[in-house]
Amino acid sequence: MTLATVDQLIEEISRGGMVILIDDAHRENEGDLVLAAESITAEQVNFFATHARGLICAPLGPEIVERLQLPTMHSQPSDPTECAFTISVDSRDGISTGISAFDRAHTLRHLAHPDSTPEDFNRPGHIFPLKAKPGGILSRQGHTEASVHLMRRAGLQPAAVICEVMNKDGSMARLEDLKKFAQLHGLLLGTIASLVEECQKSPIPEAIGSVAEKSVKLSSAQLPTPYGLFEIESWSVDCGEP
Repeated sequence: MTLATVDQLIEEISRGGMVILIDDAHRENEGDLVLAAESITAEQVNFFATHARGLICAPLGPEIVERLQLPTMHSQPSDPTECAFTISVDSRDGISTGISAFDRAHTLRHLAHPDSTPEDFNRPGHIFPLKAKPGGILSRQGHTEASVHLMRRAGLQPAAVICEVMNKDGSMARLEDLKKFAQLHGLLLGTIASLVEECQKSPIPEAIGSVAEKSVKLSSAQLPTPYGLFEIESWSVDCGEP
């Protein structure tokens, strides 16, 4: 099975599809299903739970974690490479117990909504946000940063959904297992290394055209100053970090 290119992964994510991302063999050596939180459906959550079988998590850009005031579970992780879990959440409205596929999809979409606020969520809950490291995949080559990177590159909110792929016997799926899984379900299979390589080749756009082509507006606000009211905007450029 041929591994997908970065452009193929971005295209699939941008249309609401899911892909599999593999990390380095010397790291976790695992594959995660990845898709956009802003468009996830109950059917997709059920697919994660039924077929991938791992823990369903929500990698978020650091700006979302800060806006929603989600404290991390450890202020000083014992291992700098480990995932930065925040307190778990449920949407405050629109769900029942929070655990059903419908409820979890609702909470995930709510996390990705640009107008969501800290008051919109109950804590703890059934969704496990992960805080992406500032600097993205160039500072940590984990599934958290890679999935958020894909969202930014696809022009979406920096909020993803991931789930480790496990074999039927409960063991973690490795490369050959993941190839079979991808073929069985018609999924693209890509590597975090390919995303990192793309960023390393062009961390800074060399032309205005490339900036415009790969820029994504993240937020805007009005800023009162002694000189008048200014409009400020935050953009991600090229590698997707604000």
